[in-house]
Amino acid sequence: MEDQALQLNEYLNSRSQEMFRFLKRLVALESPSKDIALQHNILLFLKKKLESLGFVAVHVLGQKTGGYLYARPRKRDKKLPLQLLIGHCDTVWPMETIKQMPISGSDETLKGPGIYDMKAGLTQLVFSLQAIAELKLPLKETPVVLINSDEEIGSRESTPIIAKLSKLADRAFVMEPPLDLDGKLKTARKGLGRFTITVKGKAAHAGLDPQKGINAIVELSYQVQQLYAMNDMDKGITVNVGMIEGGISPNVVAPMSKAVVDVRVLKEADGQYITERIKGLRPHLKDVELNIEGGIGRPPMERTERNQQLWHVAQEQGNRLGISLEQATSGGGSDANTTSRFTATLDGLGTPGDGAHANHEYIVQHKLLERTALLSLLLLTEPLKTSK
Repeated sequence: MEDQALQLNEYLNSRSQEMFRFLKRLVALESPSKDIALQHNILLFLKKKLESLGFVAVHVLGQKTGGYLYARPRKRDKKLPLQLLIGHCDTVWPMETIKQMPISGSDETLKGPGIYDMKAGLTQLVFSLQAIAELKLPLKETPVVLINSDEEIGSRESTPIIAKLSKLADRAFVMEPPLDLDGKLKTARKGLGRFTITVKGKAAHAGLDPQKGINAIVELSYQVQQLYAMNDMDKGITVNVGMIEGGISPNVVAPMSKAVVDVRVLKEADGQYITERIKGLRPHLKDVELNIEGGIGRPPMERTERNQQLWHVAQEQGNRLGISLEQATSGGGSDANTTSRFTATLDGLGTPGDGAHANHEYIVQHKLLERTALLSLLLLTEPLKTSK
């Protein structure tokens, strides 16, 4: 068994320049979430690479996005269980960001838009599969790949296929970046909800007859206080009024107002609880109309028995590589929130670095090889014992 870790380290070190060239090419292929043409370009690039590794790869077009890439080995033992590899190729950066944030590096780091979140993770995915194939290492589970182009905007189009594949898989590895420079793996994530509260009041002249109006902004101010009272830091429940708009003119009693609310929870039961409380809000002022829409879009990834079993497998494989791994909870959501509902899931398997969605985005260069070796060992492990 130790020979596999040694083989992988030697192989990846011998291919390090090839890996970095591939990663730089991915970063250069800018891929903002809402630019469908650019998404097609990067998915085609990844499709050709996976096909060269002996995979059947299919680009499924999206209706409002670039769609997703699905790939499986051309030759496979149908008796083996499936393991799911998930990544996303979209970034938060608009086209031509690379002119202001050019790909640049030092002996320690490599910078560029989307490199940390998560084109380094995609590079690991590809070269793990390449290493296993070229070294002819025996897989106990068949790897199936799903790369979507809408994760940064909520994975609305790709969630159904992610859920479908997760139900079929024994486990799922999600290539999001880890937490902190220590590279903590993500074994729990908060669930995310979005609510819109719209208030309808009554317009009136603010100087001549204000008593005839009903101020929707005043009503919303009462509702904001109710919303903030729902925060419970001990339970990990956060309710944030992030956007407000209202009124039509300073000299008019505001006939309408609106607030957009972000909700995060650690437990699915807390998501149900907070949804009921928000939807149970009632008007404070007389004759005001209150409309509440939304809900929990991504349920939390909880620290379940099966997820913890997969985490312990990762710890063991890390030890073989001399990596001391830690687990952590993320306040943000990912496609792991979906996979975790149906199968054992480990997230944050990408390359340590910093600056997700920030101008200083970078990875630690030597960690790219280290985390690729870790992913490779995980793909080679035995099926889990915990039932789905």
